[in-house]
Amino acid sequence: MSKNFLEIIDIIGVALFAISFIISFLQNKKKTFTLSIVLTWITVIYMGIILILIWIIAGRPPMRTVGETRLWYAFFLPLLGGITYSLWRYRWLVTYSLFMALVFLCINLFKPELFVKQLPPALQSAWFVPHVIVYMLGYSLLAASAIISVYQLVSGKKSELSLILKRADTMVYSGFSMISMGLIFGALWAKVAWGTYWAWDPKETWALITWFIYLIYIHFRLSKPNTVNYKIALYILIFAFVVMLMAWMGIKFLPSAQSSIHVYG
Repeated sequence: MSKNFLEIIDIIGVALFAISFIISFLQNKKKTFTLSIVLTWITVIYMGIILILIWIIAGRPPMRTVGETRLWYAFFLPLLGGITYSLWRYRWLVTYSLFMALVFLCINLFKPELFVKQLPPALQSAWFVPHVIVYMLGYSLLAASAIISVYQLVSGKKSELSLILKRADTMVYSGFSMISMGLIFGALWAKVAWGTYWAWDPKETWALITWFIYLIYIHFRLSKPNTVNYKIALYILIFAFVVMLMAWMGIKFLPSAQSSIHVYG
């Protein structure tokens, strides 16, 4: 794939997301938010088209590297921002999603070499795409729930606390379902690729730890649905998000991960 082509689409993406973020930020406190939402959906369409083009040109799904997964987050984050606004009118979540997508694209702009690698045999599996897709969607939903938690703790507003917790729960339930499917798809994939469903690989272990922490949150909320212990629930979500980041990006810095079956070059 042409390095120049990737740089061009990244530069256009950075410009588009930067304009969308600035307008969203400026309109956040104003009565109208229409232009921000229109631009948000334009960014979603743009990223969707780019992902399809890269998939066609490269002849493989663009999920090979962390750099390529950042493109998917640049697609999913504004998508979730637009959906949550249509449901709950969360302007600040739209602004945040545009900003994070902009950050991801800026990082990729300075690391174009991340896109040139070909798929190794282990990734040439029917389970590859569904496994990665559900995890990225799940991580995006769980990230949004963490942002809602931080917003509530910082703002300290209690007037809509029950509603905010309900919305955070909705995102956690959806995200938890996604990462649960990701674990199952991953196990089936591992059986085909390496002959075993589970190898206690560092990546697998941290993914399982993440799954258990969100399960703890779900059990806590079901056992204490009132708002008396709401801060504990929100802190659990923030902690779970940090662990999730470790499972996604931090694991590669561990010495034990250097021989991981999830490291492909």
